[in-house]
Amino acid sequence: AYQLGTDENREFLKALSEDLLEFGHNFPAPQGGSMWLNSDGTTDPSQGIQTWITCRMAHIYSMGAMLGHDGSEKLVDAALKGLTGPLRDEKNGGWYPQIAMDGTPNPGKICYTHAFVMLAASSATLIGRPGAVELLDEAIDTFMTHFWNEDDGLAVDTWNTEFTELDPYRGINANMHTTEAFLALADVLKDEVWRERAGRIVHHVVAWSEANEWRIPEHFKSDWIPDLEFNADRKADQFKPYGATPGHGIEWARLITQYVLSSNGIEETEKHRLIAAAEQLFNRAVKDGWGTTPGSKKGLTYTTDWNGVPVVTDRMHWTLAEGVNTSATLAKVTGKRQYEEWYRRFWQYIDDFLVDHRLGSWFHQLDLNNHVIGTVWPGKSDLYHAFQSTWIPQLDPAMSVAPAMKASVNGANSASAPARHHL
Repeated sequence: AYQLGTDENREFLKALSEDLLEFGHNFPAPQGGSMWLNSDGTTDPSQGIQTWITCRMAHIYSMGAMLGHDGSEKLVDAALKGLTGPLRDEKNGGWYPQIAMDGTPNPGKICYTHAFVMLAASSATLIGRPGAVELLDEAIDTFMTHFWNEDDGLAVDTWNTEFTELDPYRGINANMHTTEAFLALADVLKDEVWRERAGRIVHHVVAWSEANEWRIPEHFKSDWIPDLEFNADRKADQFKPYGATPGHGIEWARLITQYVLSSNGIEETEKHRLIAAAEQLFNRAVKDGWGTTPGSKKGLTYTTDWNGVPVVTDRMHWTLAEGVNTSATLAKVTGKRQYEEWYRRFWQYIDDFLVDHRLGSWFHQLDLNNHVIGTVWPGKSDLYHAFQSTWIPQLDPAMSVAPAMKASVNGANSASAPARHHL
């Protein structure tokens, strides 16, 4: 069931996918948007309505609609209601990071959030939901006005609510999801300028990583000089942890590969160089992070220092989901058995420790002994990483997941026989 490309694996992925879609049905808030899900699928009002989670749910249930999952369109519309309503800042433009249940907004405007608005709107556009095209147009305009720096070929990170003061912090996590969103825009809008912009970010990340023994610098000063000691006093920060994040190395490896496979203007030598960089990122991440904490059990550590020594030893579910996606992608592209072995290893771990076989969905955080904890990620906030990992291995690795799924459902590609892109 864990072996890439087998009928048993496809059945295993199908069952996980359906479980996740069923689990998330309670997410809509009365005023629109997505609430945070508890371990049993009920909602947690104390977490408010968060824009990035709302976007992720719109994105996932857009794919649910493509798959014919009952109720998906209604759930997408509930998420869009939040994005076009209370989560949107009518006065200053853009989207609040979140609002409390009484409608009080959190301050600031965050690149990470706005990248997900573009992704959500692009996926909802693919299934023709009312208002999706207009939302996408607004999201693109806001992002390009406030977050994208054409001179740098990178996105800035955080503004104040009024878009008048720009924080000097620059971050790679926001640029990673910007890359994801730009690649999706290229596929949905059939406009290669978005792929070119994604490629500019990719080339920066590859250069920084190669100069740092393939451990990606996550945090930067305003001039894009790496700030390797950022959050040294807050090592387990939810979005900006100290040090290197092996899961991000893995996730970037897949995005780099997708960019290469989908770009027609790259010379063969450059394609090979970038695929080699993706392999280096993946291999560094698993060498540093997989079961390396003394006395711990198997699993992928959350962060390491710049020598590869584990710092935050918890295991986050998203890192394993991305491990599945990237190992499957690299197996298809390189034909190397080692990535098929990692795919099997990741799924064995996920099935043994992360899938909640009693209540549904996946546990989001484990300790170094693989016991469920919730210090960073209480409950089961959303479906994004877990659901995508049940489909990315089955789809064309040259396409973003939602367009690839639509193509597969429409018969342009076969989900049972994904395209192989050996270079």
